[in-house]
Amino acid sequence: MSENGARERSTWKRLLFGALAYQKASRKIAYTALITGFVVVANMFFEFKLAETQFSLSLFVSAIAGILIGPVLGFAACFLGDLVGFLYNSGGFAYLPWIGLSLGVTAFLSGLIVGGLDYKKGWFLYVKLSLVSVLTFFICTIAINTTAFWLLYSKVSYGEYLISRLFVQGQIWNSLVNYVLLFIAVPVLGAIKPLRLYIR
Repeated sequence: MSENGARERSTWKRLLFGALAYQKASRKIAYTALITGFVVVANMFFEFKLAETQFSLSLFVSAIAGILIGPVLGFAACFLGDLVGFLYNSGGFAYLPWIGLSLGVTAFLSGLIVGGLDYKKGWFLYVKLSLVSVLTFFICTIAINTTAFWLLYSKVSYGEYLISRLFVQGQIWNSLVNYVLLFIAVPVLGAIKPLRLYIR
């Protein structure tokens, strides 16, 4: 294989599998299982309600999963984590597959953007995290979750439901809390040398 071909293959591996790009298959499976377990715990226990707003760290955990293990394994871990969490403790409610899909897409976008956009300046990490925040908010929170809930359960117009879900039910505040945590946690994780994460 030529030097350019090897470099291109290495770039794709790093892009798709994040910090696990150069690990053995057994380690990839182990780390993916670990992250999946963490997603299950986060979905089950890191939730609380304040007035009308239900706060959850699922968005933050999904973004971190994608950044740590890459977009492909991050998507799988978050989708499976949501499904396993539901099967373990459904609380008598129906399974909502679009929530697992939105968590998976959050992980995928986060891993793709943070791992894929390479620029050496330290401040560029914050540009990438800003892009992650904007895209996941519009694609996952609005286009996937809000639209699915509106189609299945709402009897008002989409605009009315969107405003109600974001501001009355407080999804915009929940998202902001998750994004602030992301801006704090990712640089800290990247600075922990023993982790050898490709966060730049």
